[in-house]
Amino acid sequence: MHRFFVPPGALRGDVVTLLGTHARQIARVLRLRPRDTVLLLDNQGWQYPVELVRVAPERAEGRVLGREPAPAEPRVAITLYQGTLKATKFEWVLQKGTEVGVSAFVPVVCTRSVAREATDAPAKVSRWRRILQEAAEQAGRGRIPPLHPLLSFREAWDRVRGLSLLPWEDEQETGLRGVLTQRLPHDATSEYPPVNLFIGPEGGFTPEEADLARARGAVSVSLGRRILRAETAGVVAAAAVLYHVGELGG
Repeated sequence: MHRFFVPPGALRGDVVTLLGTHARQIARVLRLRPRDTVLLLDNQGWQYPVELVRVAPERAEGRVLGREPAPAEPRVAITLYQGTLKATKFEWVLQKGTEVGVSAFVPVVCTRSVAREATDAPAKVSRWRRILQEAAEQAGRGRIPPLHPLLSFREAWDRVRGLSLLPWEDEQETGLRGVLTQRLPHDATSEYPPVNLFIGPEGGFTPEEADLARARGAVSVSLGRRILRAETAGVVAAAAVLYHVGELGG
């Protein structure tokens, strides 16, 4: 079933009106018709089955059939602190991280960051938010992960709470699986602390950055014997955390 995020105010009452991009997509791209059903999401964790009653490129109307929790939000909130990357690679991280189940994204400038261009340009931010929304719709998420402003590595550590993990290629002794087993015991009723994943830029973290992270309570971990690209490591680590707590694979 096709999913669309709409402002919460659009879902007051039994009738909903969709304008602009949503109406055009329903009418021209998806070619839906009256009596077809779509799911509207309020970005607060709720989804609303809606039966279309009128479809036109400039305006679509539907009848709200009910309200139910969106089932695809993970029980553990993962914030991905991603060392800055070139735009196309960062977009891939946003898309795939959202599909996997990352709850929030924070770009971070590190010592070895090559891509240091501003991340607050309106056109760029608008594009990234659109990527997040489309990925969340595709994945059946109940919330669009927020994209937070750019921080320095040190600033990021002033804001973290919960379990902080630093996947690092120079870590030889501590594996991610062992840390998860110890720090995130899994059962059906567990309540998990927030998890912060710090991923280096294309040049990786410096030893000084790793030392700072550990001094702030982070656990540096290995993701295995294979060296992952900067844009891959965060998605892999997030998937590993979610698999450990039962959010992937049943």
